[in-house]
Order: sequence, then C-alpha cells, then structure tokens
Amino acid sequence: IADRRDIDFVLYEQFNAEALTEHEKFSDFNKKTFDLIIKEARNLAVKEILPTFAEGDREGVRLENGQVKVPACYHRAYQLFREGEWTAMVADPEVGGQGLPHCVSQASAEYLVGANYAFTLYGVVGHAAGELIEAYGTEEQKRLFLKKMYTGQWSGTMQLTEPQAGSDVGALTTSAVKNPDGTYSITGNKIFITAGDQDLTENIIHPVLARIEGAPKGSKGISLFIVPKIWVNEDGTLGEPNDIICTGVEEKMGIHGSSTCSMALGSKGKCRGLLLGEENKGMQAMFYMMNAARLSVGFIGFTSGSAAYLYALNYARERLQGRDLEFMRDPEAPQVPIIRHPDVRRMLLWMKTHVEGMRSFIYYVSSLLDWMAFSDDQEKIEYYQGLIDLLTPVIKSYCSDRGFDVCTEAMQVHGGYGYTRDYPVEQLLRDCKIASIYEGTNGIQAMDLLGRKLGMKGGLVFMNYLGEIQTITDSARKMGELEGPADRVDEAVNRLGEIAMHLGKTAMSADFKVAFAFAKPFMDVMGDVCMAWMLLWRATIAVPKLEKRVGGLDLKARQAQAVKNKEIAFYEGQLQSAKYFINSVLPITMGKMNAIEAGDAATVDIPETSFGG
Repeated sequence: IADRRDIDFVLYEQFNAEALTEHEKFSDFNKKTFDLIIKEARNLAVKEILPTFAEGDREGVRLENGQVKVPACYHRAYQLFREGEWTAMVADPEVGGQGLPHCVSQASAEYLVGANYAFTLYGVVGHAAGELIEAYGTEEQKRLFLKKMYTGQWSGTMQLTEPQAGSDVGALTTSAVKNPDGTYSITGNKIFITAGDQDLTENIIHPVLARIEGAPKGSKGISLFIVPKIWVNEDGTLGEPNDIICTGVEEKMGIHGSSTCSMALGSKGKCRGLLLGEENKGMQAMFYMMNAARLSVGFIGFTSGSAAYLYALNYARERLQGRDLEFMRDPEAPQVPIIRHPDVRRMLLWMKTHVEGMRSFIYYVSSLLDWMAFSDDQEKIEYYQGLIDLLTPVIKSYCSDRGFDVCTEAMQVHGGYGYTRDYPVEQLLRDCKIASIYEGTNGIQAMDLLGRKLGMKGGLVFMNYLGEIQTITDSARKMGELEGPADRVDEAVNRLGEIAMHLGKTAMSADFKVAFAFAKPFMDVMGDVCMAWMLLWRATIAVPKLEKRVGGLDLKARQAQAVKNKEIAFYEGQLQSAKYFINSVLPITMGKMNAIEAGDAATVDIPETSFGG
C-alpha cells in the first residue's frame, strides 16, 4: 500500500517532522509516538480495511426504500476506524481529534486511504464538513455538531452540484426561505453527492449551498446552510427526520463502494436548515472546504499510484518470463523475472520517480501548514499561505493525473493479468480516475492557476516559489555528483518563469483564449518542475549518506554494496531517481514549454463544425 522507508525519509530526513515536537502544541509527542501512530494506521489498514477493497467494489452500494446500504464488510471496519480516532487526525483532541501534525496525519493516511479510499471517504468527509462549522459556525452550532462529526459518530457531505450547475456553481437554483424561528426552509435538488446517504452513521450533516429569497444572482447571492439528515434538538439529541432524501445512486466506473447520490431537499416542503456564516457569503465559506478537499484529492491520486507501483514492483520481481537479453538466443537459458528486462525497468523507474516526487511534494505543503501554525511573524505566515494557495491546484491536478498514469503503467507491467480482476491494479485504475474530475476538474484547476494564482501579490508568490527551488539547486550544485542535474533544474526553473510571464501577458491580451487553451499544459510543466525540485532535494540528502556509507561515490562500489545493504540501496535509489527524471523526463518538459511559448492558436481557430462527427 505504501513504502514505510520512503515515508520515514520524507518525514524525518527531508522535512524534519521530529522538530515539531519542540513546540508546545505537539509537546506531548515524540518521534517514537509518531512512529507508533503510523504503525497502528498500517495495522488497521492491512488487517481490516484492505480486505474490504475488492469485496466492497464487487458488492457496491444499493438504494432500498430510500436508504443507501453500503457493502456489508464496511461496517466492522468503520467501527474500528472510529474507535481508533482516525476520522479527524489533525483536529483538536477536545473536539474529537488526535491533534497530530498534518505531515504525520498524511503518513498515517497513506495506509488508510491507500487500502481503500472508497471506504475511508465515509469517515473523512465528516471531518471536512466539520471544519466548515469550526471555521464559520456559531458557538451553539459547534456545540451541537462538531465533536460528533469529528469522531465519526455523524458523517457529512458537501452539497454544491446541481444538474444545471456543476462547475458553474453560481447557476444553482436551490432556494432558502427564512422562517420565523430563524431556521430556513430549503428546496432543491443536488447531484453527485459523495456519501450523500449511507447506513454507517446515525446522522449525516449536509452543508448545502442555496440562494436566499431575493438574493443577488450568480455566486454573490449564494449562502451556506447546515442541513442535518435527522434534525438535532437544542440538547444535542436527535429529533425528527429532515426532508432530505436520496433519490438515486450513480452507477460509476469505479469506487463502487462509495455512494454517489442524487438528493432531493424539501420535496414535501419540510426541509429545514441553519444558516452557516453570513448571508450571501456561502461561496467564500465553501471554498475553505474545497481547497482542503483539493489537497485531499491530489493525495488520493498519489496513494492510488503508490499502491499500484508497489504491486507492479512485487509482480515484476516474481513473474518469470523470457530470457535475459544477454542470452536471448540461448534456448537453454532460464527464464528470468521481468524486472530484468530494460523496458520493464523503464516503466518501474518512471513510476518510482513520480510516486516519490509526489510524496515529497504533498508532504512539503503539509509541512507548510504545520510550520505556519507556529509562527508569530505575520509576514512569514503570509509567505507560507501564499505558497500553499499557489501549489494547491497543482497538487490536485498533477497528482491526480500522474497517479492515474502510474496505475496505467502498473497495469502494463502486469501484462494481460493486469487487465483482469485477479490483480488489484485494474480496480486501482478505475477508482483513481475520478480524482481528476472531483472538486473542480483539472482543467478548472489550470484556469485557476493561470487566472488567479500566478498573479497573486503582483507575481511575488510565484517568484517565492521559484526561489524555494533555487535554494535546493544552489545546495545541490556544491555536490559534484549533482552539479549537472542542478544546472538542468535551474534551466527549467528559469524557463518556467519566462513561460509564466509570457502566458500571463497573453491572458491579459486579445489572445486570452489562446492563453487559457495552454493553461493545462502549463499546469503540467509546473508539476514536472515540482517533481524535479523534490527529487533533486532528495538526492542532496542521499549523496552525503552514500559517501559516508560507501566510502566514496564510485558507481561500481555503490552498486556492489547496494546488493547487500538496504540503506545503501535506498539512498542509491534516490540518486538514480533524480538523475532519471532530470535527464530523461525534464527535457520533454522543456519541449512542452517551447510549445506553450509558440502559442499555436489551432485550439481557438478551429470552427466547431470542423471537429467532425
């Protein structure tokens, strides 16, 4: 499911998570407790959640008499998931969380989400919805809802999408009318609601976007409401069922164990909700939840790719097929594991570099969230927040795309068996695909990056990002083994800056449509540069470790010792990953940047009738 040695490398050697325990908030923790928590997450994932992966997929969800039934195998696993307090790991213990740093939570989630994310969605969406109430709710609302949502006793959702209002949320028609008692009567229909109904928890708390009667049109007139499945009385007890029901569940390509629901609100005129935050400020509040969700969706892509890579690696080591190229013409030569074949090694190394790069990239943003919480320096806080805002759409888009690509390569390594249900990569690929569509499609993320994020603070945030990378290239250049790779990454960083400036200017010109046609390719090249950055960073840690353990950097000596020493093998893997990506993938990225700069307008110029069909 996940690579514990690589997790430890990222946590402790790259981002120094142990240093977090020096701060008061995490003073009750130490490295040993962090390790024990991750170990317990792994135990639960392997023993209880992983067995639900295929079984839940094959059973799926069903709608019976207005109630969604999840796969039977989910019930025991969910109870254990709750008991272990895995539903809100970073939340304050006073409201039901574990109070963990984001990076340690991320490490634990690699196992939990990687085992079966269709299952874990039921637990974590309650925390995500609860964060909205914690950020925008009244003290009374926090008292009524927060702890039960964070502990997984109650679950939650995110109700935005309507048949005519998907990405264009401002077109929604769900309405809200204020009642004399201060509640609101909600009427409307929502679709594609993850975990919109299920039989795992006693209640579901729905944050719902709706327009109050008389509010302005568009997104400026949208408000946010708390709509419980079962009404919650003032003393916290459950009252009568609310008028919000599931009218259907989607038949999907993957995540069959996750209920994706169509919901009807107020079909009997009796759906009540509580205003969350201020009137007409619902989109601002919902984006608070969506930005966190976008990081989570990128994480889903990454964990799917991580699991697929490890399955493919294991298969390649065990599957005997063909002879070593050296002895191809010798009919007496024995079959060898397919990991000996150069093309299979190419696929595995491509997967390895992307999985490791994505892991570091995601943990980097987690570490920014952790360190930002401790700073009293407002300028530093704004610096960290700017990087998080800039990189959020990149993590969402790039990691969901590359996670799927890794699943595809993993299937290829398995050959014909990979296309069957005999091996898990077939399901991982199906389940992973939705990540590029969830929480705003990747094309929308690219438009956000180009239209809003590149220009933050007059481009200063983007320049800070480039500066962060150049700090690593400057460090790498001092190591003889990494001087060439550092120069190539620097070249890519400088080119990325030029392309960003070019695209930004084009977006403000009469050719703005051409600029936005290249927004997604720009997102991809920025993601590639992030991978090069993270892999070079890893290599700057690995090289001194290799030099110390091997007694130098002679390649043959490193190779010989890697066969019998796991630590040397690991660090050698970091160095070779960086070299492979920077020397074999990054040149392709440079070519893509040239294409972006050329700005061919065919996408815009082609008449709609010329697409064919």
